Amino acid sequence: MPEVASPSPAIVGAPAPVAVRNVAVDAYRGFVMFLMMAEVLRLASVAAAYPGSWLIGVAAYHQTHVAWPWASLHDLIQPSFSLLVGVSLAYSFARRVSTDGLGKAFAHAAWRSLILIALGVFLRSVGRQQTNFTFEDTLSQIGLGYPFLFLLATQTTKRLWIALGLILTGYWLAWALYPVPGPGYDYAAVGVPADWAHHSSGFMAHWNKNANLGHAFDTWFLNLFPREQPFIANRGGYLTLSFIPTLGTMILGLIAGRALRAASPRIPLRWLLVTGSALVAGGVVLHVLGINPVVKKIWTPAWTLFSGGLCYLLLAAFSWVIDMKGYRRWAFPLIVIGLNSIAAYVIAHVWEGFIVSSFKTHLGQGIFETFGTGPAPFVEGVAVLAIYWLTLYWMYQRKLFLRI
Repeated sequence: MPEVASPSPAIVGAPAPVAVRNVAVDAYRGFVMFLMMAEVLRLASVAAAYPGSWLIGVAAYHQTHVAWPWASLHDLIQPSFSLLVGVSLAYSFARRVSTDGLGKAFAHAAWRSLILIALGVFLRSVGRQQTNFTFEDTLSQIGLGYPFLFLLATQTTKRLWIALGLILTGYWLAWALYPVPGPGYDYAAVGVPADWAHHSSGFMAHWNKNANLGHAFDTWFLNLFPREQPFIANRGGYLTLSFIPTLGTMILGLIAGRALRAASPRIPLRWLLVTGSALVAGGVVLHVLGINPVVKKIWTPAWTLFSGGLCYLLLAAFSWVIDMKGYRRWAFPLIVIGLNSIAAYVIAHVWEGFIVSSFKTHLGQGIFETFGTGPAPFVEGVAVLAIYWLTLYWMYQRKLFLRI
């Protein structure tokens, strides 16, 4: 979690900074985690019951992932969370290295990485017959890239931009050089429905769902682990190798965190807006020109730019409202979540079934249907979400923060 430090850049051997909370970053993180926890509201089910409601339809769209290209608000959860890891490192790096030395600090980063990867695998294995070794979970993706991010934090900001360019260009080139499947490729065998409307032709076909370099890697790599069944494909198209461009998203966070520190106590609002807009434009141009599609599920380089730019704009909005305008009280419920983001992540993944069954056991199996069949999923979600938040608030009051 971020701490606002002295404005000097992060340098190995620099004195440990004096720490103050960065409320805007905490609120932004809390907003992101709230969006994730709010999946329990099941707005898509509610929208199906009220097909004539434009408002519910829009809300439902932004609570689900898009099928392939472009994005909804829900698609910004993972890039925001990843970017904020980089922002946090910008604040903590100098203090940790000053206290522990670079070697010990890196060992801690490596250990943190292993825990994140293991926690991601654990959450993907809940309800399975055996461990589900898969590494596309948000925590696993961050964990795979975090040691590299830590090492990059020893470099200047100019070198970070260069590293970002090299990582994205190299990743793009590897995919571009991987052969496109021939006309007889059996998409149905790898979980792509016959009516899939998002196949690309020509050069952009290198990034088609489950017919790409990342999919080929996973059919080899994931089958090295013991499995209930051999791995054939991820139904959503998610990939282990996405951690590489996700590292690019975290680098953008590290750069943004340094900009916030360097400008403190001012907010580099213009820089965030201009840089964010340029990144969004870069992703759009790559997509429109047919160079690289904007696809979150396989985390294309164009998606790294596009989503990273949108995250910059969101960070600018939270900083403007909270730090520049001083409107902070409204953000308290989000801050409660943001200060315990790992706990919120785990709770949202493992508690829902238990909470719902407990409500029905003690209040009646049809308790939520008493509000009507259409609103029932939403009412159920509100009840579950309230338990989530109250638990985090209880932890907040007692200063119980789950940190890795």
